[in-house]
Amino acid sequence: MNMPLNTSADIHDPVEQARYNMVEQQIRPWNVLDAGVLDLLARVRREDFVPPVYQGLAFIDTEIPLNPDAQQAERLGQVMLAPRVDARMLQDLQVKPTDRVLEIGAGSGYMAALLAACAERVVTLEIDPDLVEFARENLRSAGVANADVRQADGARDPIPDGPFDVIVLSGSVAEVPQKLLSLLRDGGRLGAYVGQAPMMRATIVRRQGERFETTQPWDVVVPRLRHFPEPSSFKF
Repeated sequence: MNMPLNTSADIHDPVEQARYNMVEQQIRPWNVLDAGVLDLLARVRREDFVPPVYQGLAFIDTEIPLNPDAQQAERLGQVMLAPRVDARMLQDLQVKPTDRVLEIGAGSGYMAALLAACAERVVTLEIDPDLVEFARENLRSAGVANADVRQADGARDPIPDGPFDVIVLSGSVAEVPQKLLSLLRDGGRLGAYVGQAPMMRATIVRRQGERFETTQPWDVVVPRLRHFPEPSSFKF
């Protein structure tokens, strides 16, 4: 682990009780059984990555807007995903201490903090300049030194840091971007939420030489990442 984590086990504290309930009532029942992931979700202070106006939602099974205008936040994909979604994606990606990780969609920096606790280094891209600063400050305050937040459009801008062992898209896309698959090392894993509402699938792609093996182990619906291609709506 590469970051200082909250080690308080006093669930008589209301915040620690809420955190304990989040893990035991939301995350574990959603087939997140990896002890390391459960321990990490219990110790990383999720509330420190939530906008002050939404502090009361920090441990609730819901997406949290990262914009005071909740409807605009949903439309622009400016949300923290539900805790169980981040946890299950983290479990499925099997991040190792030697891994170099790319995240598309930093948001508040929370998923980057989880990834950084498991990996050697994280590069996380965020298109919105206000969220770039928000994520940077949250990660600094949490003592995370191995996550680099950059302002960039993950769909359109060049990504010069590859190859990566793990790539995670913290928002949905219509299809897995080939551009990102090309940045995977041999043995690397990409995690994305793929499809159209109301049916999307968590999609894990593993690179084996020139072959890419895809599994879609669970269903979920999350907001879109901006500027990735959408299927044509034209019909004869």
